[in-house]
Amino acid sequence: MVAKRQDLTQGVIWRGLLEFFFPILLGAFFQQLYNAVDTVVVGNFVGKQALAAVGGSAAQVVSLLVGFFMGLSNGGTVVLAHAFGARDAQAMRRSLHTALAFALVGGAVLTAVGLALAQPALRWMRTPEDTMTYSLQYLRILFGGSLAGMVYNMGSGLLRALGDSRRPVLYLAVCCVTNIVLDLFFVLVLHLEVVGVAAATVLSQVLSAALIVRTLCRLGPDCCLRLRALRMDRPQLRRILAIGLPSAVQASTYSVSNLLIQVPVNALGTDTVAAWTATSKVDSIYWMVMNAFGMTVLTFVSQNYGAGDMSRTRRGLRICLLGGLGVGLVISWSLFFFGSYVLRLFTRDAEVVRIGVVMIRMLTPLYASYVFVELFSNALRGFGDSFRPTMIVILGVCVLRILWVFLAVPLRPCVEMICVSYPLTWVVTGLSLTVYYLCHGRRRASDALEEKV
Repeated sequence: MVAKRQDLTQGVIWRGLLEFFFPILLGAFFQQLYNAVDTVVVGNFVGKQALAAVGGSAAQVVSLLVGFFMGLSNGGTVVLAHAFGARDAQAMRRSLHTALAFALVGGAVLTAVGLALAQPALRWMRTPEDTMTYSLQYLRILFGGSLAGMVYNMGSGLLRALGDSRRPVLYLAVCCVTNIVLDLFFVLVLHLEVVGVAAATVLSQVLSAALIVRTLCRLGPDCCLRLRALRMDRPQLRRILAIGLPSAVQASTYSVSNLLIQVPVNALGTDTVAAWTATSKVDSIYWMVMNAFGMTVLTFVSQNYGAGDMSRTRRGLRICLLGGLGVGLVISWSLFFFGSYVLRLFTRDAEVVRIGVVMIRMLTPLYASYVFVELFSNALRGFGDSFRPTMIVILGVCVLRILWVFLAVPLRPCVEMICVSYPLTWVVTGLSLTVYYLCHGRRRASDALEEKV
């Protein structure tokens, strides 16, 4: 079991990054497939109202609440990776048990809050009446099973912190296949429609959580989960929250801005909402790659910073930046020219596809600018500097995007004007984070490391 860990503080940097990156990318692919299956099944076998329900307002509400708690889990990943890099077995055990206990509590809170806010949130977002019933059913079932999702995501982050990026992918692949089979069975055989795809998702998450917990219980003696020992160590919890809370706020404000954007999208009708849903799934091809780069940088920087090697962290970040820019340009222009074919996987409605193509061609040309947002924010978080990059992202992405929705979109309420808010905020935030990292972030991290030594 111990042999499956990957020590990113040693060896050839580019080779270690690639070996760690590709399992995460494969996992991100399965995660997107896992999320997209629901929309493919309901879009083709139930109808565009169900498609709009699964990927419209309901998806934004789920993203808001789940994103907050998943942002908190980044704190557990960084703290455990620091202890791993420093070879501190006692700190590794304390941080692992604290993080997983926190995931259990967070999952219970998420369930309660999600069930209470589901209907009011959908009403506030002006969800079209012909999709309201489907949206409410989908939300309530997903939130009812959110504890399992929290445990899986926290557990997979802890495994990555220890250098194991492969087993989370294997478990996600198993659960993805399970989700596909259950989706088709519940919808085509039992005719449960949206209830069926939601139930399939929850059952698959329960399986993934069970596999992750089983693995954590079988780690080596230096860092092995003992269910009886689950408790929150206050010093470790403070460290997890200090890093994770700003990340959670950042994830939530992303979701809030997207949620507010969903309101003018809903006002344009069911065809536009369905197109927005399908486009977001096509769009996710790019985001899964960027997320894989971001998670690779987070773990690489965290381990090497814990080991006290700033020079190696900088070299690894440069390699990831070059790789991210190259891959980003290839994906963005591929989707620009061929995105319409991917859209047809989700719907056969000609008007929905036409609107989706307009959206894709507004978004893709500046995809590559987001590389700087993802990589620099995760590198700084790996140093333990979570608050300042979070504020930059909140102001540059979320606040600016919200201002655009309230001030610019009403002047011309159309799909094109709504889409402009995304590349505009990527460019502004990417530039701001680059300047902060080059002028202040590296120096602050080096100074803190010298003080610790």
